[in-house]
Amino acid sequence: MKDNFPTLESERTILRQFVDSDLEDVFKGLSHPDIIKYYGISFDSLEATKEQMQWFSNLEKNQNGIWWAICSKVDGKFLGAGGLNDLNKENKKAEIGFWLLPENWGKGFMTETMPLIFTYAFDKIGLHRIEGFVETENMNCKKALAKLKFSFEGTMKDCEIKNGEFISLDIYSKLDHKELPITKN
Repeated sequence: MKDNFPTLESERTILRQFVDSDLEDVFKGLSHPDIIKYYGISFDSLEATKEQMQWFSNLEKNQNGIWWAICSKVDGKFLGAGGLNDLNKENKKAEIGFWLLPENWGKGFMTETMPLIFTYAFDKIGLHRIEGFVETENMNCKKALAKLKFSFEGTMKDCEIKNGEFISLDIYSKLDHKELPITKN
């Protein structure tokens, strides 16, 4: 585990770096039909899930983003994952991603933990924009983004193919409203 990886805390959760012992929980999440229905990746074995664990650690090394394991503060139980992908420092933006194991749905964990990630993104990384791309049919995710005060920007119709069918993506954003220092060349 890297010493400088940021640990974030809320009232009920700790967001920490992924460790090897999270493998089974990540597999449990990213093989669960209710999670992967709208998620971009899924795995059918523990061995294949190691690819995702490698991806989590490579994001930080390559500065392409950062993801945290979301865990209970009470007992350390793994609840899910959340973070930033496609970090673009030049344009001060990144894409948000998150998922929870189904037994943790409806308990307010996302609305409690995601603001920690937003604050980190805006204050520590210096981002101005966090984007969310959501399959139009994914009502639960859209409700979560509404609770997190994301703005709906529009729909990209038939922009991707999934399972041989075109799907549409709704675009959401959250902006940091601090003044952005713009320098002219």
